[in-house]
Amino acid sequence: MDRKDFLKKGLGSLAIIPLFAACKETDVTPDTTGTTGTNTGSTTTGSCTTTATETEGPFPTKTPGSLVTNDIASDRTGTKLTVKITIQNKNNSCAALSGALVDIWHCDAAGNYSEYGGTGMQSTNYTNVHFLRGRQTTDANGLVTFTSIYPGWYSGRATHIHVHVYNSSGKSLLVTQIAFPEDVSKVVYAQGVYASHGQADTTNARDNVFSDGTSTEMSTLTGSASAGYVLTHTIVVNG
Repeated sequence: MDRKDFLKKGLGSLAIIPLFAACKETDVTPDTTGTTGTNTGSTTTGSCTTTATETEGPFPTKTPGSLVTNDIASDRTGTKLTVKITIQNKNNSCAALSGALVDIWHCDAAGNYSEYGGTGMQSTNYTNVHFLRGRQTTDANGLVTFTSIYPGWYSGRATHIHVHVYNSSGKSLLVTQIAFPEDVSKVVYAQGVYASHGQADTTNARDNVFSDGTSTEMSTLTGSASAGYVLTHTIVVNG
């Protein structure tokens, strides 16, 4: 089964992926009960809206607790991207949530993920490397910052970053994804290491994850393809 088939069939396809070994506190099993390939519907309390829940996809980080780093680029080349994510707690009047564990992961410029490969899902074998994956703990302002590259794309998906948020004791709070403005992606994909891969074949509106709306998942980007971009995004959880 390739990735496009997986995305069409949803989480039921996870049966083909072997179960991983028992996890430590910093490597907990995601609480994805009820999670599907589309968001579960946002709810609003006070002045903030809970960020939509999404599937963690076929390529989640296997041992996130071992990848505590803010520079996740590793040997991957591409347009520099600084990722700034702020976590807010809807259950505490939308205040910043400090001490939260935030894992992110995304594909490289060619659309490949680390920790996987050699199968129909992804032919290129990157099972023994861990690029473009990392964990940080939010500061007093609920902020984490990662240094990465602009994500590439693969067939059937719009440009995106995966995010899993846990509380300080390792309880899963939210699995979601971050969407990208298509006008920026088009500029990035026309140059450098992205050019040979071409433009993305799926828009946000046609994406099976984002097609029902990106109001709580769309990022804000500043910068340029030559100098790099800064992504800012706020994720609201029920902490």
